[in-house]
Amino acid sequence: MTAKTVSDIVRLGPVIPVLAFDSVEQGEHVSRALHAGGVKVLEITLRTAAGLEAIERASQLAEDIVVGVGTITKPEHCAQAKKAGAQFGVSPGLTRDMHKAAQDAGLPLLPGVMTPTDIIAALELGYEIVKFFPAQQAGGLPMLQAFYGPFPTLKFCPTGGITAETATHFLSQPNVVCVGGSWLTPKAALAAQNWDEVTRLARAASQLAAPAHH
Repeated sequence: MTAKTVSDIVRLGPVIPVLAFDSVEQGEHVSRALHAGGVKVLEITLRTAAGLEAIERASQLAEDIVVGVGTITKPEHCAQAKKAGAQFGVSPGLTRDMHKAAQDAGLPLLPGVMTPTDIIAALELGYEIVKFFPAQQAGGLPMLQAFYGPFPTLKFCPTGGITAETATHFLSQPNVVCVGGSWLTPKAALAAQNWDEVTRLARAASQLAAPAHH
């Protein structure tokens, strides 16, 4: 699979599921169920011990699946993720060291921002697409609308507290390119191993679209 830029990846679908797996097996079932529902991009976080191996397995499930590693909080996570087969990284924040580690690892990075200062720092390092995190808690839609004035060229992937109901509102913003969400993998469905429910939610999410921009 040829390397993709963050810009390519965020345009592969309206929703990037943010995933934390209890086990590698669960990761495999969920990744397969999401892909069956038309979701091509997965963000598998390092919040659990199963993360790295789940990334490795998910990467091998299909030709057109793009697996990223989420919750990168230390520079060394970049090389680990790349080694496990991740094609991009997502971080809740950004430091110069992390930026350099991602570049050294050849790992396209979607860094997190929450404030105008964060945004300016990301722009200085050359980022054109950032994750707005935690979106709901940090001001949600009104905050993204306020960012549009001073930073009209920057594109966001808001993540954190977004639901199937609010996703379309976010997607209709001119500076939002996709959203991150964990509603595709409800705890109850995972506990009951109800993979069909995950596929159903994935199918609905991959059909979410923003109202046409004129």
